[in-house]
Amino acid sequence: MEQVASNAASVPLKTVSLTQADASQSAPVAAVERKIIRNASLTVEAEAPAEAQRRIASVAEARGGFVVTSESRQQGGYDKGKTYEVVTLEIRVPAAQFDAVIGEIRGMGSRVSAEKITGQDVTEEYIDLEARVHTQKALEGQFLEIMKRASKVTDALEVQSELAKVRTEIERLEGRRRFLENQTSLSTIKVTLQPPAPLVNASASGFFQSIGRAFGDGIDIAASITLALIRIILALIPVLVLVALPLALILRFLVRRMRLNRPPARIVPTETQPAP
Repeated sequence: MEQVASNAASVPLKTVSLTQADASQSAPVAAVERKIIRNASLTVEAEAPAEAQRRIASVAEARGGFVVTSESRQQGGYDKGKTYEVVTLEIRVPAAQFDAVIGEIRGMGSRVSAEKITGQDVTEEYIDLEARVHTQKALEGQFLEIMKRASKVTDALEVQSELAKVRTEIERLEGRRRFLENQTSLSTIKVTLQPPAPLVNASASGFFQSIGRAFGDGIDIAASITLALIRIILALIPVLVLVALPLALILRFLVRRMRLNRPPARIVPTETQPAP
Protein backbone atom coordinates (compact mmCIF):
# COMPACT_ATOMS: atom_id res chain seq x y z
CA MET A 1 0.00 0.00 0.00
CA GLU A 2 2.95 2.34 0.63
CA GLN A 3 3.99 1.92 -3.04
CA VAL A 4 0.51 2.93 -4.19
CA ALA A 5 0.55 5.99 -1.96
CA SER A 6 3.97 7.05 -3.28
CA ASN A 7 2.92 6.56 -6.90
CA ALA A 8 -0.27 8.49 -6.34
CA ALA A 9 1.49 11.33 -4.53
CA SER A 10 2.56 12.89 -7.82
CA VAL A 11 -0.97 12.83 -9.19
CA PRO A 12 -3.04 15.95 -8.39
CA LEU A 13 -6.27 14.99 -6.67
CA LYS A 14 -9.38 17.08 -6.27
CA THR A 15 -10.66 15.20 -3.24
CA VAL A 16 -9.41 15.28 0.32
CA SER A 17 -6.12 13.64 1.21
CA LEU A 18 -5.80 10.38 3.10
CA THR A 19 -4.74 12.29 6.21
CA GLN A 20 -7.87 14.40 6.01
CA ALA A 21 -9.98 11.27 5.50
CA ASP A 22 -8.52 9.72 8.63
CA ALA A 23 -9.03 12.92 10.56
CA SER A 24 -12.68 13.04 9.56
CA GLN A 25 -13.39 10.42 12.20
CA SER A 26 -13.01 13.10 14.85
CA ALA A 27 -15.40 15.43 13.03
CA PRO A 28 -18.59 16.24 14.93
CA VAL A 29 -21.48 13.91 14.15
CA ALA A 30 -25.01 15.16 13.86
CA ALA A 31 -26.94 14.74 17.08
CA VAL A 32 -29.19 11.69 17.15
CA GLU A 33 -32.03 10.81 19.45
CA ARG A 34 -31.51 8.23 22.15
CA LYS A 35 -31.42 4.67 20.79
CA ILE A 36 -32.90 2.30 23.38
CA ILE A 37 -33.85 -1.34 22.80
CA ARG A 38 -36.91 -2.15 24.95
CA ASN A 39 -38.27 -5.66 25.39
CA ALA A 40 -40.89 -7.19 27.67
CA SER A 41 -42.04 -10.63 28.79
CA LEU A 42 -45.40 -11.22 30.50
CA THR A 43 -47.37 -14.19 31.83
CA VAL A 44 -51.08 -13.41 31.96
CA GLU A 45 -53.84 -15.54 33.43
CA ALA A 46 -56.94 -15.49 31.20
CA GLU A 47 -60.10 -17.60 31.21
CA ALA A 48 -59.92 -18.08 27.42
CA PRO A 49 -56.28 -17.95 26.26
CA ALA A 50 -57.19 -18.41 22.57
CA GLU A 51 -59.56 -15.44 22.67
CA ALA A 52 -56.95 -13.31 24.48
CA GLN A 53 -54.44 -14.28 21.79
CA ARG A 54 -56.69 -12.92 19.04
CA ARG A 55 -57.25 -9.70 20.98
CA ILE A 56 -53.52 -9.16 21.48
CA ALA A 57 -52.88 -9.72 17.77
CA SER A 58 -55.58 -7.12 16.96
CA VAL A 59 -54.02 -4.64 19.37
CA ALA A 60 -50.56 -5.12 17.82
CA GLU A 61 -51.89 -4.52 14.30
CA ALA A 62 -53.92 -1.50 15.41
CA ARG A 63 -50.78 0.02 16.97
CA GLY A 64 -48.71 -0.49 13.83
CA GLY A 65 -47.07 -3.76 14.90
CA PHE A 66 -47.35 -7.39 13.93
CA VAL A 67 -47.24 -10.95 15.33
CA VAL A 68 -43.86 -12.71 14.95
CA THR A 69 -44.73 -16.15 16.34
CA SER A 70 -47.79 -17.78 17.90
CA GLU A 71 -47.99 -21.21 19.53
CA SER A 72 -50.72 -23.14 21.37
CA ARG A 73 -50.11 -26.31 23.38
CA GLN A 74 -51.89 -28.57 25.86
CA GLN A 75 -50.29 -28.85 29.28
CA GLY A 76 -50.93 -31.11 32.25
CA GLY A 77 -53.64 -29.73 34.48
CA TYR A 78 -53.73 -29.09 38.19
CA ASP A 79 -56.04 -32.10 38.58
CA LYS A 80 -54.93 -35.52 37.38
CA GLY A 81 -56.25 -36.47 33.99
CA LYS A 82 -57.10 -32.89 32.98
CA THR A 83 -55.19 -30.57 30.65
CA TYR A 84 -55.40 -26.89 29.91
CA GLU A 85 -54.38 -24.70 26.98
CA VAL A 86 -51.30 -22.48 27.10
CA VAL A 87 -50.74 -19.90 24.36
CA THR A 88 -47.42 -18.13 23.76
CA LEU A 89 -46.96 -15.38 21.21
CA GLU A 90 -44.35 -12.80 20.31
CA ILE A 91 -45.28 -9.43 18.87
CA ARG A 92 -43.33 -6.39 17.71
CA VAL A 93 -44.74 -2.90 18.06
CA PRO A 94 -43.35 0.60 17.45
CA ALA A 95 -41.25 1.80 20.37
CA ALA A 96 -43.56 4.79 20.84
CA GLN A 97 -46.50 2.40 21.42
CA PHE A 98 -44.64 0.09 23.80
CA ASP A 99 -46.14 1.33 27.08
CA ALA A 100 -49.66 1.56 25.65
CA VAL A 101 -49.58 -2.01 24.34
CA ILE A 102 -48.21 -3.32 27.65
CA GLY A 103 -51.08 -1.63 29.47
CA GLU A 104 -53.67 -3.20 27.16
CA ILE A 105 -52.14 -6.66 27.55
CA ARG A 106 -52.27 -6.36 31.35
CA GLY A 107 -56.00 -5.69 31.15
CA MET A 108 -56.77 -8.78 29.06
CA GLY A 109 -56.50 -11.22 31.96
CA SER A 110 -57.52 -11.59 35.55
CA ARG A 111 -53.95 -11.42 36.83
CA VAL A 112 -50.39 -10.87 35.61
CA SER A 113 -48.37 -13.62 37.32
CA ALA A 114 -44.99 -12.59 35.88
CA GLU A 115 -43.64 -9.51 34.13
CA LYS A 116 -40.17 -8.42 33.01
CA ILE A 117 -39.25 -5.26 31.10
CA THR A 118 -35.70 -4.58 29.91
CA GLY A 119 -34.03 -1.62 28.23
CA GLN A 120 -30.62 -1.32 26.59
CA ASP A 121 -29.15 2.04 25.59
CA VAL A 122 -27.17 1.65 22.34
CA THR A 123 -26.88 5.37 21.50
CA GLU A 124 -23.11 5.43 21.95
CA GLU A 125 -22.61 2.40 19.71
CA TYR A 126 -24.91 3.91 17.07
CA ILE A 127 -23.00 7.22 17.02
CA ASP A 128 -19.71 5.35 16.76
CA LEU A 129 -21.03 3.36 13.80
CA GLU A 130 -22.12 6.58 12.08
CA ALA A 131 -18.64 8.07 12.46
CA ARG A 132 -16.88 4.93 11.26
CA VAL A 133 -19.14 4.64 8.21
CA HIS A 134 -18.45 8.30 7.37
CA THR A 135 -14.68 7.69 7.62
CA GLN A 136 -14.76 4.54 5.53
CA LYS A 137 -16.81 6.21 2.79
CA ALA A 138 -14.33 9.10 2.64
CA LEU A 139 -11.52 6.59 2.33
CA GLU A 140 -13.46 4.77 -0.39
CA GLY A 141 -13.76 7.99 -2.39
CA GLN A 142 -10.02 8.59 -2.05
CA PHE A 143 -9.21 5.09 -3.35
CA LEU A 144 -11.54 5.61 -6.29
CA GLU A 145 -9.65 8.77 -7.29
CA ILE A 146 -6.32 6.94 -6.98
CA MET A 147 -7.73 4.12 -9.11
CA LYS A 148 -8.62 6.58 -11.89
CA ARG A 149 -5.12 8.03 -12.00
CA ALA A 150 -3.10 4.85 -11.50
CA SER A 151 -0.54 4.47 -14.31
CA LYS A 152 0.54 0.91 -13.57
CA VAL A 153 -1.53 -2.24 -13.59
CA THR A 154 0.09 -3.48 -10.39
CA ASP A 155 -0.83 -0.24 -8.61
CA ALA A 156 -4.40 -0.46 -9.89
CA LEU A 157 -4.73 -4.06 -8.69
CA GLU A 158 -3.36 -3.21 -5.27
CA VAL A 159 -5.70 -0.25 -4.91
CA GLN A 160 -8.61 -2.42 -6.02
CA SER A 161 -7.75 -4.96 -3.31
CA GLU A 162 -7.69 -2.25 -0.63
CA LEU A 163 -10.90 -0.80 -2.02
CA ALA A 164 -12.62 -4.18 -1.67
CA LYS A 165 -11.58 -4.34 1.99
CA VAL A 166 -12.98 -0.86 2.62
CA ARG A 167 -16.30 -1.71 0.97
CA THR A 168 -16.56 -4.93 3.01
CA GLU A 169 -16.04 -2.93 6.20
CA ILE A 170 -18.68 -0.39 5.10
CA GLU A 171 -21.21 -3.16 4.50
CA ARG A 172 -20.48 -4.69 7.90
CA LEU A 173 -20.86 -1.38 9.71
CA GLU A 174 -24.03 -0.44 7.85
CA GLY A 175 -25.49 -3.90 8.56
CA ARG A 176 -24.93 -3.42 12.27
CA ARG A 177 -26.39 0.08 12.10
CA ARG A 178 -29.53 -1.18 10.34
CA PHE A 179 -29.89 -3.89 13.00
CA LEU A 180 -29.76 -1.31 15.80
CA GLU A 181 -32.27 0.89 14.01
CA ASN A 182 -34.64 -2.06 13.65
CA GLN A 183 -34.29 -3.11 17.28
CA THR A 184 -34.79 0.40 18.62
CA SER A 185 -37.66 1.36 16.33
CA LEU A 186 -39.65 -1.83 17.11
CA SER A 187 -39.97 -3.30 20.59
CA THR A 188 -40.45 -7.04 21.22
CA ILE A 189 -43.12 -8.30 23.63
CA LYS A 190 -43.44 -11.99 24.55
CA VAL A 191 -46.74 -13.03 26.14
CA THR A 192 -47.73 -16.33 27.78
CA LEU A 193 -51.46 -16.86 28.27
CA GLN A 194 -52.78 -19.55 30.60
CA PRO A 195 -55.94 -20.23 32.65
CA PRO A 196 -56.02 -19.06 36.28
CA ALA A 197 -54.79 -21.55 38.88
CA PRO A 198 -57.71 -23.06 40.86
CA LEU A 199 -58.14 -21.92 44.43
CA VAL A 200 -57.28 -24.52 47.06
CA ASN A 201 -60.33 -25.66 49.07
CA ALA A 202 -59.62 -25.54 52.81
CA SER A 203 -61.89 -28.51 53.58
CA ALA A 204 -60.06 -30.62 51.00
CA SER A 205 -56.84 -30.29 52.89
CA GLY A 206 -58.11 -31.96 56.05
CA PHE A 207 -56.83 -35.02 57.81
CA PHE A 208 -58.98 -37.56 56.00
CA GLN A 209 -58.20 -36.00 52.63
CA SER A 210 -54.50 -36.33 53.39
CA ILE A 211 -54.97 -39.99 54.32
CA GLY A 212 -56.85 -40.58 51.09
CA ARG A 213 -54.07 -39.01 49.05
CA ALA A 214 -51.42 -41.00 50.94
CA PHE A 215 -53.36 -44.24 50.35
CA GLY A 216 -53.67 -43.44 46.65
CA ASP A 217 -49.96 -42.66 46.45
CA GLY A 218 -49.19 -45.97 48.16
CA ILE A 219 -51.27 -47.87 45.62
CA ASP A 220 -49.49 -46.07 42.79
CA ILE A 221 -46.08 -46.95 44.26
CA ALA A 222 -47.05 -50.60 44.76
CA ALA A 223 -48.34 -50.81 41.20
CA SER A 224 -45.12 -49.27 39.92
CA ILE A 225 -42.99 -51.80 41.85
CA THR A 226 -45.12 -54.71 40.59
CA LEU A 227 -44.83 -53.53 37.01
CA ALA A 228 -41.07 -53.14 37.44
CA LEU A 229 -40.76 -56.74 38.68
CA ILE A 230 -42.87 -58.02 35.79
CA ARG A 231 -40.66 -56.14 33.34
CA ILE A 232 -37.52 -57.66 34.91
CA ILE A 233 -38.94 -61.18 34.70
CA LEU A 234 -40.01 -60.70 31.09
CA ALA A 235 -36.57 -59.32 30.28
CA LEU A 236 -34.87 -62.37 31.87
CA ILE A 237 -36.92 -64.94 29.91
CA PRO A 238 -34.98 -64.42 26.63
CA VAL A 239 -31.72 -64.66 28.60
CA LEU A 240 -32.79 -67.97 30.13
CA VAL A 241 -33.90 -69.35 26.77
CA LEU A 242 -30.88 -68.20 24.78
CA VAL A 243 -28.13 -68.62 27.36
CA ALA A 244 -29.05 -70.75 30.37
CA LEU A 245 -30.88 -73.50 28.45
CA PRO A 246 -28.05 -74.14 25.94
CA LEU A 247 -25.52 -74.19 28.80
CA ALA A 248 -27.63 -76.73 30.70
CA LEU A 249 -27.87 -79.00 27.64
CA ILE A 250 -24.11 -78.79 27.03
CA LEU A 251 -23.36 -79.56 30.67
CA ARG A 252 -25.71 -82.54 30.60
CA PHE A 253 -24.06 -83.84 27.43
CA LEU A 254 -20.58 -83.55 28.96
CA VAL A 255 -21.64 -85.37 32.12
CA ARG A 256 -23.11 -88.25 30.14
CA ARG A 257 -19.99 -88.42 27.98
CA MET A 258 -17.78 -88.65 31.04
CA ARG A 259 -19.88 -91.42 32.50
CA LEU A 260 -19.68 -93.46 29.30
CA ASN A 261 -15.92 -93.05 29.04
CA ARG A 262 -15.26 -94.02 32.65
CA PRO A 263 -13.56 -97.53 32.86
CA PRO A 264 -15.52 -100.22 34.70
CA ALA A 265 -14.52 -100.88 38.27
CA ARG A 266 -12.44 -104.11 38.90
CA ILE A 267 -13.89 -106.70 41.27
CA VAL A 268 -11.20 -107.89 43.72
CA PRO A 269 -11.87 -111.45 44.99
CA THR A 270 -11.79 -111.77 48.73
CA GLU A 271 -9.76 -114.62 50.34
CA THR A 272 -11.77 -117.03 52.35
CA GLN A 273 -10.49 -117.92 55.77
CA PRO A 274 -10.16 -121.70 56.53
CA ALA A 275 -12.51 -123.01 59.06
CA PRO A 276 -10.87 -123.80 62.39
